[in-house]
Amino acid sequence: MSHTAHIRSHRKPRRSASTLAMRAGVAGGVLGTLAVAGASGSANAAEPVTQTLELPTLTADLAAQAAQSADATEQAAANYQLQAERDAAAAKAAKQAKADLADAKKKAAEAKKKAQEAARKEAAARASRTAERTTLSTTADAGSTTVTTSTSTSTSTATGSAAAVISFVKAQVGKAYVSGATGPSAYDCSGLVQTAFKQVGISLPRVSQDQSTAGTQVSLSNLQPGDILYWGSAGSAYHVGVYVGDGMFVGAQNPSTGVVERPLSYDPPTGAVRVL
Repeated sequence: MSHTAHIRSHRKPRRSASTLAMRAGVAGGVLGTLAVAGASGSANAAEPVTQTLELPTLTADLAAQAAQSADATEQAAANYQLQAERDAAAAKAAKQAKADLADAKKKAAEAKKKAQEAARKEAAARASRTAERTTLSTTADAGSTTVTTSTSTSTSTATGSAAAVISFVKAQVGKAYVSGATGPSAYDCSGLVQTAFKQVGISLPRVSQDQSTAGTQVSLSNLQPGDILYWGSAGSAYHVGVYVGDGMFVGAQNPSTGVVERPLSYDPPTGAVRVL
């Protein structure tokens, strides 16, 4: 007998092949079941995770698109409103421009009409002066003396009221001509004559038509200082002045010249009246 025969063996007893096979089958079945269950669990667990991740993303995209669409709509509305305001302003400006153009045309037509009327009156006045000068020249040629020679020494004989009138009108030479003015800084023709004779206490009518018939009609060949000269017909004269002697007269001629002293030949008068 061996000296180790009395020691029990530490090796486990061998199991039979059938036992091992059965255990292996059971283990395999269990493992298979666990694998199937794990796979199934994994599949079931993955689906909620996928939905949870994707839904917020889709919702954010939709919100962003909605915001962009709202911004675009608001911008389009603002553009339409701006365009409407521009169109309204343009229409208003066009309407105003049309009204201004019509007003300008109307004013231009009125100014043209006034200018034509003034030109017509001026032409008529010139024609009347020319006719009167022709008549005066014929009368002077037929007389024994001319207007100038008949009055060449009359200044020195002016005394009293006539001298005062002459002194006054000469003092106004150089002042302005203003239609309707009676002094002291400006005159029209009849305003100067009326104011001059007022200095000596004589009240004359205001306008040249009436002043041309205010006194005694005198011949142009027999003028005396202080006589009132007129241009045009007696009772319808369009201009007056004061004879100051030596063939000279003083009158408020026009806006260009103002009050001037001129020889009778400058603008020969039609007639004269004497009030002194």
